[in-house]
Amino acid sequence: MNGTTGFGPRDLGHLRKFSMSTRHAGIRLSDSTVAQLDKKIQRPSYDRTKLRPHTVHMGVGGFHRAHQAVYLDNLLERGTLTDWGECGMGVLTHDVAMRDALREQNYLYTVLERSAKVEAARIVGSIIDFCFAPENPEAAIERLAHEDTRLVSLTITEGGYFLHEGTGEFVHDDPSIQHDVRKPSAPITSLGLLTAALMRRRDRGLAPFTVMSCDNLQGNGHVIRRVLLGLAELQDLTLHRWIADNVAFPNSMVDRITPATTASDREQLLKNFSIHDAWPVVTEPFLQWVIEDTFCNARPPWEEVGAEIVVDVLPYELMKIRLLNASHMAMAYLGALAGHTFAHEVMQDPVFDAFIKSFMEEVTPVVPLIPGTSIPSYKSTLIERFANPTINDRVARLCSEGSAKMPKWVLPSVVELAEKHNPTKLLSLVIAAWIKYLQSSSDECGNPIEVVDVRADDLKRVTGSIGDDPRPFIALKSLFGHPYFAEPVFANDVEAALKLLSTIGTRATIRRFIAATN
Repeated sequence: MNGTTGFGPRDLGHLRKFSMSTRHAGIRLSDSTVAQLDKKIQRPSYDRTKLRPHTVHMGVGGFHRAHQAVYLDNLLERGTLTDWGECGMGVLTHDVAMRDALREQNYLYTVLERSAKVEAARIVGSIIDFCFAPENPEAAIERLAHEDTRLVSLTITEGGYFLHEGTGEFVHDDPSIQHDVRKPSAPITSLGLLTAALMRRRDRGLAPFTVMSCDNLQGNGHVIRRVLLGLAELQDLTLHRWIADNVAFPNSMVDRITPATTASDREQLLKNFSIHDAWPVVTEPFLQWVIEDTFCNARPPWEEVGAEIVVDVLPYELMKIRLLNASHMAMAYLGALAGHTFAHEVMQDPVFDAFIKSFMEEVTPVVPLIPGTSIPSYKSTLIERFANPTINDRVARLCSEGSAKMPKWVLPSVVELAEKHNPTKLLSLVIAAWIKYLQSSSDECGNPIEVVDVRADDLKRVTGSIGDDPRPFIALKSLFGHPYFAEPVFANDVEAALKLLSTIGTRATIRRFIAATN
């Protein structure tokens, strides 16, 4: 996993406390104060008053503000674009906090890039407005339906697509989807807002906007097309056909590690740069975006600022999912069981460092070869990024929503490697660690484990009674939908790993697995 939607309701107290405690400290970020910042801090040199919201982005969190909004800001700085701005859109109730924080700052915010050696701050100005849909769904629909809107992008997390985790099919009977079927003019989901706006554009004779998913889903363009058409089919068959014939859904691959912003991050920004920013973004220097060149309306020339515009995104997606995202899962559950708090602490542990490198070697046979891309160099870069001690990416964040991540990022590699008759022992250990994590109330250091997952209650109920026999858990077709997972060899491998985790502990189990693969 490379991103986060920012922080949720539990973090609002930190935001309010910071705002009160630093009310008169530093320079409060806004259009009227940005020129007062230290000259070494990059800030918008373009005229923001000329920007129009040609992009609407759903799910404005830390990752989007460190990634797609930065690419747009870079284009505006170059002068390549002069009027292409962005309107953020919040669909969830807690998105009001992001709206309020950005609005107080004229939608300016700080991106704080940290590496082991350098810390740099820049002010990003490409976002010029924010629409909070739960408060006024009509205004949100009109913003999307407006002729200025040419592109709608999304980072709504895996759960925002209403996919069955085992089959990948659209969950048409979800209560929220059914609400939007019954009340299409007052939708509560991103999909409902999109279909309502596209219907208005069709009825007004306007060209459709392009819909571009930027979430960590393989074939994310295909996914958003499938689920959006699924909802449209339930609402209006003529709309379904119009969307299918006219709307473009480019696939894209995004990458930049962006942990949730903390109170400490805001305080450090104030201390080191004298910037009072209610919601800055902390991220790494690395930045990557690969985009399928399929659009039905205009698009910014992202390739001028480093994005790769390609015919087929799939090889890039598979490389990232199977090496970066799957390695994050390995670091997450094994690291959490061993008592690690941050990702860089995991990688500073020689046992884990050796395991992640071996894990990457195990999955490499199902990583596609990409012309001009060195897989060994890519893996080395990942190790360096994982070990960055300044990002403070929490292991708990990586562990969250495993029921959405594991079926997409880990399980497909198991199936493909098995089909090639390649070993999957280390992958089996990661799956066993996930089960052990769900079973555990505390880690091996005695620290409490809190499972953050929309399916937490169901998962804990199943795993809580199975001991070291993973078969009842593996029988959950919503997670393990492929026929291979019913094979005895798979269950036996996971069971053996689970027993070792229970008897000799995490680090000793990892050592034994590494020794067996060498």
